[in-house]
Amino acid sequence: MKEKIIGEIRKYRDEIMQISRELYEHPELSEEEVFAEKLLTDHLAAHGFCVEHGICKIPTAFRASFKGEKPGPKLAFLCEYDALEGIGHGCGHNLIAAMSFGAALGLKAVLNETGGEILVLGTPAEETNGAKVTMAGEGIFDDVLAAIMLHPDGQSKESGSSLALDAVRFRFYGRTAHASSAPEKGINALDAVILLFNGINALRQHVPDDVRMHGIIAKGGLRPNIVPEYAEARFNFRAGKRKTLNEVVEKAKQCARGAAEMTGASVKIDYYELSNDDMVTNPVLGRLMSENFRFMGETDLQPACREMGSMDMGNVSHVAPAAHGFIGLGDKNLVLHTREVAECTVSEQGQRTAERGACILALTGYDVLASTKVQEEIQKTFLPV
Repeated sequence: MKEKIIGEIRKYRDEIMQISRELYEHPELSEEEVFAEKLLTDHLAAHGFCVEHGICKIPTAFRASFKGEKPGPKLAFLCEYDALEGIGHGCGHNLIAAMSFGAALGLKAVLNETGGEILVLGTPAEETNGAKVTMAGEGIFDDVLAAIMLHPDGQSKESGSSLALDAVRFRFYGRTAHASSAPEKGINALDAVILLFNGINALRQHVPDDVRMHGIIAKGGLRPNIVPEYAEARFNFRAGKRKTLNEVVEKAKQCARGAAEMTGASVKIDYYELSNDDMVTNPVLGRLMSENFRFMGETDLQPACREMGSMDMGNVSHVAPAAHGFIGLGDKNLVLHTREVAECTVSEQGQRTAERGACILALTGYDVLASTKVQEEIQKTFLPV
């Protein structure tokens, strides 16, 4: 049966490669992926998938479904397709979309034997507001037994964990005055921002090793001779677990309130992007994915580790069993978010990676749908956070 799946994917090799290349040639930023959404849903509809556009009130999100003749669980392949400003598909999201599309076609060929339902979910804006966050919150994954995807990288890696992320904005309000002739009349909002940075820097020695805190001064005043009445700082706070992150962010907020108190400014604190939870790989799905990496000839599969970045797939993993592996592009020195990665996605190696990744995903999906024992193991090992 697995050979049948691989043969089906190879039959559609050109179509899989076409999707990857067209996305590469038409890069779109987060929440602007109109071309990508249409390209993917048109191809899925042509293969008999029932397509819903704009799910969760996100214009460029979609859900495509195909049911087998026998009942069974739902398995979701996830597509990402937003690009990076000035770089294009330097994170390889064109390959992610192509691999998930190809996997759906491969698994569809045996769905009448296994039973169940295939979902292909279009999840835009991974680089910014992470549509998976909203989709997870609105119940899209509540009846999904397994949600899986692969992300390109320099080397192949097992599905592991990631850091939870909060993107916090601190807005300080003061009062203008002439900075030389009447500085005592002003309240310096920039001073409050600087004190915030000093407070957070002091906090660094009192947090666990997995915590990351990095920020910028988004606005710091207009002219040197005007006391700044408004200043703004934006920070990313990350930690290995959501509980730890919540504690760290509260301490940072206390730093901000203290900075406002010391300068006489006022402060407003909010979130400028949606938060990511830490990725929790389902052990059964992780094992199956690793086995299929090796089945497809992977000889250098790196063990699961904690990625020091963040991903909206983490939110999915808190509401449904999930796995998010990394598939190598053949050069361990490649660094994501570069033009070199974008070019690699449409090289011969990149195209081979797309086909191999589609096979790994489809075979993992088959292992899930074909075995009630596996399905029970997944459910037993899924512990919602």
